[in-house]
Amino acid sequence: MKENILTDRERDAQVAIARQVKGLRQGRRWSLDELASRSGVSKGMLVQIEGARTNPSIGTLCRIAESFGVNVGLLLEAEPEVVVRVVGADEPPVLWRGPGGGTGRLLRGVNDPAFVEVWEWRMAPGEEHDSGDHAPRTREIIHVDAGSITVQVGETDYPVATRETIDFPADRPHRYRNSGAVEAVLTMVVVMPPGEHDRRA
Repeated sequence: MKENILTDRERDAQVAIARQVKGLRQGRRWSLDELASRSGVSKGMLVQIEGARTNPSIGTLCRIAESFGVNVGLLLEAEPEVVVRVVGADEPPVLWRGPGGGTGRLLRGVNDPAFVEVWEWRMAPGEEHDSGDHAPRTREIIHVDAGSITVQVGETDYPVATRETIDFPADRPHRYRNSGAVEAVLTMVVVMPPGEHDRRA
């Protein structure tokens, strides 16, 4: 039963992403080729996303959102944003699944007065996620609630233990991995600069 609910939530997210991406693109009068050039995401993938025929990766969603100058959370909104919103414990969809059962969920994203995302990550022992690079001046703050992780920023590894917090520039390639023996539970905050980001520049 729980598996069906999860599948339904992921399908709802897929439909919302399709509607939002198409609406944002058409609102700017961009062709699929223009969005592909700005985001670095292939036209074929964009066609699949706008047709709600694929579950795009977190990296793909980030690139598309950055191109529009919005956060990933807006791409998941089925309804217009409200002034006050309580997000239920099981409401945020899973946007990343690790091979060991780990998950990444976007708990909430806001666009005003700044672009901020709050994520919950659970990484099984041995799992890792390559995050690539975000828009210039993006920062990430990660608090380790349980277990430990190693965050690689550029070529340098930074071990982060339980109850420790790391803050780093995320506009360069970075990676998270759980080299420990227990599940790592993380709260991540992503802060992005306002404005559209064109990867051609």
